[in-house]
Amino acid sequence: MKETYKEIKTIAKTTGLEVNVNRTKMLIHSRRNPRQTGEINMIGDGIEIAEDFIYLGSKSHKDGEENHEITRRVKLANNAYFSLLSVFRSKDIHRAIKTKIYKTMIRPVLYYGCEGWTLNKKEESVINSFERKILRRIYGPIKENGIWRIRYNKELYKLHKEPEISMTIKLKRLQWAGHVQRMDKERIPKKILYSTIDGRRHAGKPRTRWIDAVEEDAKKLMGVRNWKRAAQDREEWRGLIREAKARHRAVAP
Repeated sequence: MKETYKEIKTIAKTTGLEVNVNRTKMLIHSRRNPRQTGEINMIGDGIEIAEDFIYLGSKSHKDGEENHEITRRVKLANNAYFSLLSVFRSKDIHRAIKTKIYKTMIRPVLYYGCEGWTLNKKEESVINSFERKILRRIYGPIKENGIWRIRYNKELYKLHKEPEISMTIKLKRLQWAGHVQRMDKERIPKKILYSTIDGRRHAGKPRTRWIDAVEEDAKKLMGVRNWKRAAQDREEWRGLIREAKARHRAVAP
């Protein structure tokens, strides 16, 4: 790591650049909850050992868990929603316009970087509940037998004409998986996908790997067992994703 840092500094100097030590952090990923704090000396520079770090808009935490980033994304999307609350409350704006605003200004905030997520049932429930909160605001209650009530989930998605957002995230993950599968073997994402990490894991049920989630989604959502072979054909893969989206839009809960 020190050799890499030294090489970066050397190359930077040849182009007239300098490494900003205050913006450079060291993050140790481990499920053993390492207690390293403070700084590490890196060729004369004091590099801070951080518990988490935001890179390209996504947060990485020292324990390697994704729930930190997912919780953060829900909060950011909720902030975007409340900043537009006056629009969603307005009776002068049509539902179709409100739906477009949700799709273009709130939903992308929620699932930014979702292609790398491995969602569990609890996280899926949180994300779907957040979306339904907004959809209920857009479509409002319904009057039944003279009594107003909130719309059921099936009624919401029938009006929305889109699958649940957790389903959208899974389809986006499959889309990215196909793209990585078609990459040259020398590309970094392809190397990471098929690399293995040495060491011993903790006792108990292992965490679901990203590639395991992709394989499961390919079987359940697309009916494809050998997704790696199917993904080699770009057009076929795109067609399978479109079919899966249309099918699950029709049977949204």
